Amino acid sequence: MVSNSSQPARIVSGMRPTGALHLGHYHGVLRNWLRLQQEEECLFFIADWHALTTHYEDAGNIAEHAHEMAIDWLAAGVNPKLSTLFVQSHVPEHAELHLLLSMITPLGWLERVPTYKDQQEKLRERDLSTYGFLGYPLLQSADILVYKATRVPVGEDQVAHVEMTREIARRFNHVFGREPDFEAMAEEAIRKMGKKQSRLYRDLRKRYQEQGDEEALEVARAVLDGQQNITLSDRERLLGYVEGSGRMILPEPEAMLTPTPKMPGLDGQKMSKSYGNTISLREKPDEVDRKIRTMPTDPARVRRSDPGDPEKCPVWPLHKVYSDERTCEWVQQGCRSAGIGCLECKKPLIDAVNAELAPIRKRAQELAAEPDHVQSVLGEGSERARDLARQTLVEVRQAMGLKYR
Repeated sequence: MVSNSSQPARIVSGMRPTGALHLGHYHGVLRNWLRLQQEEECLFFIADWHALTTHYEDAGNIAEHAHEMAIDWLAAGVNPKLSTLFVQSHVPEHAELHLLLSMITPLGWLERVPTYKDQQEKLRERDLSTYGFLGYPLLQSADILVYKATRVPVGEDQVAHVEMTREIARRFNHVFGREPDFEAMAEEAIRKMGKKQSRLYRDLRKRYQEQGDEEALEVARAVLDGQQNITLSDRERLLGYVEGSGRMILPEPEAMLTPTPKMPGLDGQKMSKSYGNTISLREKPDEVDRKIRTMPTDPARVRRSDPGDPEKCPVWPLHKVYSDERTCEWVQQGCRSAGIGCLECKKPLIDAVNAELAPIRKRAQELAAEPDHVQSVLGEGSERARDLARQTLVEVRQAMGLKYR
């Protein structure tokens, strides 16, 4: 099928609204989003339907959590002027594409997703014997494909989901990408290019198909990318024509494996609400102080005079996130020699975390006092997202024979 080279660079990522965001979300996801929004077209969505796949019994809090999540995003620096922020359920095209893709997705593809059995094991207390839970990877695929995303930022545990999305796009294009009048439509698109460009395109197509000239293929793609007289559908059609395939309707996205540092929690494990070891993005300064001061330390340091080992202390991983090299050396030497006490060791962390959270807390407080503004951001973002999603669904319906007069 056709390479993504003809597609505008577009990044899609979402987050489920299941409660207050914490430092793990900030360091693992949001800081990456802040960088990406400066470089690419980005769509970031609140995945409220996905929250229902595991928390349908707690659905009463989803709308509130979604609003609070939007506040946290904006307070952390996600900029609606640089990226599109929206709520998944406000763009019903996600659900329609999910339904249509379900018609061609083998059941075995869903059952083999690595996180399927893993999540069932971790969430034994919940009833996950539902289609919604089995089908959530397909809904994720629809979330991505409905915007023809070219890249999806994920951690290692989500790479399999993007690969399945690629397989679904490939299967859809194979089944529906060959239009009954494909050649005629391609020839008509060539005529729209003008005589000079048409001759060039035909020559390049011949060189690639008869001689396997890869350079001719690359030049043909560049020629089509620069064409102003044809539509995006025509461009995709002609890319398929030059390669000898059908028209690519749903491009295959690439997994964008991003550095997602394991943000340590207050007990040394990964920071997670399920472990009760988090510091929220709006945590008050005195709560930050209390939580870090009461963190467990190296059990060998029973008394102030006992030497310790930072590698055995849950506080040390936080120093590796927040402290500079000089402070880390001070901790190593002071702990091992009993030159500093545990409360002394924690003080730089308290200051660093509060310094990081201070502007986020301030902005979040301002946004909480402007609920209409937050809803306006999500409303406008949802409309922009729907405009893109509608365009994809027009092509998908037509390809599947669902275009009615």
